[in-house]
Order: sequence, then C-alpha cells, then structure tokens
Amino acid sequence: MIATDETVCDVRVDCDGWAEIEPEALCELCFRAVRRRCADAKNAVSVLFTDNAAIAALNAEFRGMDRPTNVLSFPAGDAPLPGLDYLGDIALALEISRLEATDRGVSLRDHAAHLLVHGMLHLIGYDHEEEADAAAMEAQESAVLATLGVPDPYAVADEE
Repeated sequence: MIATDETVCDVRVDCDGWAEIEPEALCELCFRAVRRRCADAKNAVSVLFTDNAAIAALNAEFRGMDRPTNVLSFPAGDAPLPGLDYLGDIALALEISRLEATDRGVSLRDHAAHLLVHGMLHLIGYDHEEEADAAAMEAQESAVLATLGVPDPYAVADEE
C-alpha cells in the first residue's frame, strides 16, 4: 500500500512479470500526475497487476465479454471506504499489455503508465464512447503522460 499526502493506493501484484516496472512506484507517479491535472481525482484507488486469465474472468463477469483486455476500471460510485475518499479499482493484464507495448515499440513501463492514467481517467468520469469524448480523454492522457516523460501514445499510433 502506498500512502502519501496525495494518494492512498492499494497495489496488488499477482503475477511475476510485472516486477520489472516497479508497480508501486509507477502507480504513485501516475496518480500524483493525474491529481495535479484533474481536480476530480480523489485520494484512494486500488490497482491489481494481473495476467490475461484473471482479467478475462473479470471482463466476463462485469462486462459480459469473455476475453482479456489490457485495462479495466471499476468506479467506486457510492461505495466509500471509512476515512477515505475512494475512487475505485483498476486492473491491468500482463500478457496483452506486453504485446501492445512491443507492437508500439515502447517499454512495458511506459505502456503501463498509459494504462494506469487511462484507467484513472475512467474512474473520474472520462470515457471514449463518442468521438468528442475520446478526443478529450486522449488529450488529458497525453498531457498527464508528458509530465512523466512518457511519449504521447496517440502520436505514436498516428505515425503508423
């Protein structure tokens, strides 16, 4: 668990491949960056760094999609934790994230940072269902990632 003056982040890693990116430190950096940029970001989140099988099970149970995905976000809504301003849960899948990072020519750490920022923005209400909403969310992601020295994931995608 990470507890700072800005964020309480419960980090759980349940597969070995994530160790190389130092998940707790990366979570702290990403969540501080989102909090600096977005006033809606609350203080507490929970993050699970897992594998494709576990995330496929979550995706099937909560979204009705029986397949893995790179990141899932579960807003807390009206489920507060005592003494915390709880934002929600995020889960990342290793194998699909590693494959995407390789395909995009970026490090797993940078791609995981992108997914964490993306997940946190979902928790505070951003979505990408409509084109205008997607553009706003992508602009926020790019701006936050720039403060972390992470290349713009959408500029890379645009160059392909």
